[in-house]
Order: sequence, then structure tokens, then C-alpha cells
Amino acid sequence: MIIQTQEDVTTAVLSELERAPNARFRELMSALVRHLHAFAREVKLTEEEFQAAISYVVALGKHTTETHNEAVLMSGSLGFSTLICLLNNGDYGQTETQANLLGPFWRMNSPPTPSGGSIVRSPTPGPALFVDAWVRDGAGRPIEGAEIDIWHSSPEGFYENQDPIQADMNLRGKFRSDADGHFAFRSVKPAGYPIPIDGPTGDLLRAQGRHNMRPAHLHFLAYKPNYKTLITQVFVDSDDRLQSDVAFGVTQHLIGTYQRHDEPRADRAAGPPWYSLRYTFVMEPGTGKLPQPPIK
Repeated sequence: MIIQTQEDVTTAVLSELERAPNARFRELMSALVRHLHAFAREVKLTEEEFQAAISYVVALGKHTTETHNEAVLMSGSLGFSTLICLLNNGDYGQTETQANLLGPFWRMNSPPTPSGGSIVRSPTPGPALFVDAWVRDGAGRPIEGAEIDIWHSSPEGFYENQDPIQADMNLRGKFRSDADGHFAFRSVKPAGYPIPIDGPTGDLLRAQGRHNMRPAHLHFLAYKPNYKTLITQVFVDSDDRLQSDVAFGVTQHLIGTYQRHDEPRADRAAGPPWYSLRYTFVMEPGTGKLPQPPIK
């Protein structure tokens, strides 16, 4: 098609997309082109702004490494990751769900750990945390044999792959639910932390006048064949940034009760203060599959 007016550009691109043999690809790309072109017309995008946007996309790639995914970080800061999660869970966005963000720091092959064991693998100062959790189906029946991957940042706000002081796989572990659907572990109470702002995501946040903090949370990934893989986070109820999470990831259903104890534990496993968390996860029927790791 020979272009005569700016309106013809959109028509020409959509016409070419009709050749795509994959129907879903054709649907996605056609909608993207329509909205992208409409956006440029609505804001009257200048050539300088277009070049800046292209440079930003290039910078995302340049700042992504084996241990850091800048594109995932940027998507989270715009609420896009949370939106996609909620649109694909909870009866496709119609009901409450425990599904939440995978985040940019999940790693495969966390060390298998016996129930009740510790995931603290190098000296990590902070109040001890004891977690008791259960995995059930929608009818409340226990799910035995689910693999539960756990990871979280240190009280200093760093995941172990970001921090040369921590041992490899510190604050990471993989557990298996028992006949009651139960598993337990010991760690340290997580703290809120800043997302990295030394790349394009930081530039974007500064332009918006926003902070770069996430409220404290634990990550969980529960997997078992014939169940939809549950990826979720459980947030600390006392964190003062629950209302302003930089990743827009806090839902009411995922605020856990991290109970403080000022008396010694009976088993002397930790001195005061220490914390406990009890939480029940619900897995839906479906196809169990692991996500693509954002980092190696």
C-alpha cells in the first residue's frame, strides 16, 4: 500500500498483519499497533520524544544481566506486572486471588530443606522468624507432596545474588508439604527494601517523583502436577509502605500476620524478640509448570 496520509500508516500495517498464520499472534499484534499508533496521535509524539523512548528500550536491554532483569523491574514499577497477574487469576480478574508477582529475583534449584529447617545459610542478623504454612485445594483438602520454593531479601534489603557477603542460596529453600499439607521453616524477619534505581527504571521513578521501596514480604512458589502453579508473596502487616508499594503488588488477601513474641521460645531456638507467621495457601486445579527464571 502506498502511503498518502498519516492515517494510511495504521491501515497498511494492519493489512500486512492479516497475513500472519497464527491467529493469536495476529490478534495481539493488531491490537498493539492500533493502540500504539493511537497513543502517538493522542499525545502528538515528537521525533525527539520518540528517539528518547527508543533509547530507553535499548537501555533496558543494556542493564539486564544474568543476575538482574531491568525489563521486569520496569514493568513492575508501572503496575503492569500486577495487572497481568490479576487478569490471569481469580477467575480472570473477577474474584480475590493469592497469585502475585514472581519478581526479578527467583532462581531455580533452591536447596531442598526438611520441614522445620532453616534457610539461613550464612550469618544474617535480624529477628528470627518461624513460619507454619499449609497448602490446600479450593475445598479445603490438604495437598500432599507440593514443592514450595521460598526466597526473600535480607534485613539489609538485598537478595543473596545481589550481595557478595551472603552465601550462595542464602534465604532460599525448597520444601515439600506433608499429608496434612503442612510445611514449616525458620528464617529471619524480612525488611522492606529499595528496588535498584541505577538504571532506566530509576530514571522513570525519579521523573514521576516516586520512591523506590517495596514493603517487606516473603516469596512463595508452590508446584505440583495437576495444579496451577501458585506464585505469591506474603507481606508484613506492620510495614508502613503497604499503601505505596513501588510495584503495586500488595493486595488485602496477601497481608500476613507476623506476630511478635517478646518471651523466649520454649525450644530455645531463638531469643526475644522473635516472630511467627501462620498462613494457608490455596492451589487451583490446572497445569503445573515452572516459570522462566528472570535470572540465572
